[in-house]
Amino acid sequence: MKKTITKKRHWPLVVGVIAFLLVGGFLGAAVYFFNVAMVAGHKSFINNNVRLEKSDPLYTQKRWFKTATKQVWTMESASDHLKLDADYIPAAKKTTKSVLIAHGYMNNKESMGAYAAMFHQLGYNVLIPDARAHGKSQGKYIGYGWPERFDERKWIDRLIEKNGQNSQIVMFGVSMGGATTMMTSGLKLPRQVKAFVEDCGYISVNAELMHEAKDLYHLPGWVAWPLIKTMSGINRIANGFFIGQASAVNALHHNKRPMLFIHGTKDTFVPTAMVYQNYAATRGAKQLWLVKGAVHAKSFATAPAAYQAHIKDFLAKYVK
Repeated sequence: MKKTITKKRHWPLVVGVIAFLLVGGFLGAAVYFFNVAMVAGHKSFINNNVRLEKSDPLYTQKRWFKTATKQVWTMESASDHLKLDADYIPAAKKTTKSVLIAHGYMNNKESMGAYAAMFHQLGYNVLIPDARAHGKSQGKYIGYGWPERFDERKWIDRLIEKNGQNSQIVMFGVSMGGATTMMTSGLKLPRQVKAFVEDCGYISVNAELMHEAKDLYHLPGWVAWPLIKTMSGINRIANGFFIGQASAVNALHHNKRPMLFIHGTKDTFVPTAMVYQNYAATRGAKQLWLVKGAVHAKSFATAPAAYQAHIKDFLAKYVK
């Protein structure tokens, strides 16, 4: 009888130890994935090759950007005193038209050279910042567009300061930059902001991380969901916001300005289906263009002439 009682008394301890090990392992996994997703650094799943090759369909545009004369602008971030870096290229002829370009995840302003060339050819002044924790800008943590949207609003103010109260400003972004563009659209912005163009941005950070957990790591939803919830708590402490807050769809509900949505039909990194939710959410004039056969962030390279034509025609309605 005594031995039986002793064994029964040991069970709570055994269960407690197992639970402690499980929780500790789960928390360790959440910290690991937080570092993979939110801390700036080399990412094995991102191709950052910006080498100039003549076989590139955007070779001419990228070569132009390499040799273009650029002004270096710096600014303090909106919320945490980071020094942000940007390149500014004035239009060939004096104009009130400017574009603010937002790059993708773990890319930088150099990666947006072809887009800069396109807008410059369309007669725009071009401003391309390095997002916080990217390129030459300071920072440790990636915000996926959520804290960056306030930085973008400050860059907009700088453009108005530079080019005057008659400024006409377009914001453009690709991938994370597309999401940043949509998230920025939900803010109270100066009247000088006339339109937005987003290319392959996600509907929310939570949805994108859930997708990548399944696509890159083959995690079932019942594992990914609590893992990302735990990551969200870590992100709130380290990075200032819960992952669930960062929603392009929710921001678009507050946007009444025109927006062009672009997405490749073969995009599996930010699934093409996401663009329909973003498109439905905005409250302003809108247009959707699906680029047949384009994979993630390759719509311009897939159809260069059509890409420029779509943007030119859309913006001509709102920027004079």
